[in-house]
Amino acid sequence: MIRIALVGAGAFGEKHLVGLKNIPDAEVVTVVSASEEESRKLAEPHGISDVSDSYEATLRRDDIDAVILTTPTPMHARQAIQAMDAGKHVEVEIPVADSWADAQAVMTKQRETGLVCMVGHTRRFNPSHQYVKQRIDAGEFAIQSMDVQTFFFRRTNTNAKGEPRSWTDHLLWHHSAHTIDIFQYTTGAKVVQPTSSGAEAPRTGDRDGPVDPDEDRPGADPDAGAVVQQ
Repeated sequence: MIRIALVGAGAFGEKHLVGLKNIPDAEVVTVVSASEEESRKLAEPHGISDVSDSYEATLRRDDIDAVILTTPTPMHARQAIQAMDAGKHVEVEIPVADSWADAQAVMTKQRETGLVCMVGHTRRFNPSHQYVKQRIDAGEFAIQSMDVQTFFFRRTNTNAKGEPRSWTDHLLWHHSAHTIDIFQYTTGAKVVQPTSSGAEAPRTGDRDGPVDPDEDRPGADPDAGAVVQQ
């Protein structure tokens, strides 16, 4: 049995709790957020009585084997490193960091400690992606090219449940993390040269079109590609 602290009481924290119920050898011991009220609001419907507003105190507990981080992106790298320093395995939502230097620091810490540090690349488990991957592996599909387009249709800075949040997605670091993982998973090769381009969505009204939450303006329509090395 692996004993888990779920850190972050937002929309994706709830998704993890729902998924973890399907894993018999996983137990969520506590839910941690910025306030005990937030933690309890998420924990109680899932039958979890232990809540906390202190990540640091949680890491000092000896009844916690691993943490799942569903906190705001700017906190990911620091909190992942803190978890490994405390001897805990960690699963962190994408992106692992919002800078190359911080991502490298997380990788360095993982290699130093030998603990599991997993990033939540969930797109590869989508049925549509599984279907394509299986057809490729069976020799039924041959890859000629791969292209991913990401659109923002969000008018306000809210999470997946429509709740207000204090941080914003970063189109490159957040969504392109999915793109790069899908390219590598589908091809079985390593991305050695990512490319991207973008254009603002047309504005046909005061707030029509996708909104870039960092700029509060019509968002980019990024077109991503990659060169892979077999």
